[in-house]
Amino acid sequence: MAQTTPSPIDIGIPESQREEIATGLSRLLADTYTLYLKTHNYHWNVTGPMFTTLHTMFEEQYQELALAVDEIAERIRALGIFAPGSYSRFQELTRIDEETRVPSAQEMTQQLVLGQETVVRTAREIFPVIEAAHDEPTADLLTNRMQTHEKTAWMFRSLLQ
Repeated sequence: MAQTTPSPIDIGIPESQREEIATGLSRLLADTYTLYLKTHNYHWNVTGPMFTTLHTMFEEQYQELALAVDEIAERIRALGIFAPGSYSRFQELTRIDEETRVPSAQEMTQQLVLGQETVVRTAREIFPVIEAAHDEPTADLLTNRMQTHEKTAWMFRSLLQ
């Protein structure tokens, strides 16, 4: 069977802009995946009087983040770019510190507030590029991600007061 050459991507966004958008989305993917791993770790290891509440909240969050990483990676692919998918590549791209300890429940919650806010800032940084490219699907994805992370940060922050 003869191999066919894929047709070039013609979605109204030049390749250079698609690559620039994908670079920003790759950072967002790395932040989101690192936050997913940290949240899942905290779900497994939380202790203390708030155990049930935090265990449940952390589970809800890591499940939401698992869906988010897929959505972000698939948007990168829709732009014609390969998505990063290794721990080493995520570590190069993320601004969220990996957790190697088992902190207190309060510190876990504080770290997740910081992580949620980091993801929001990363998403916000991509907007000038996507606006210049008139990339509404990516703008929609980022708006939804920012709204979710801002709300989650607020909820976790409320537990600390």
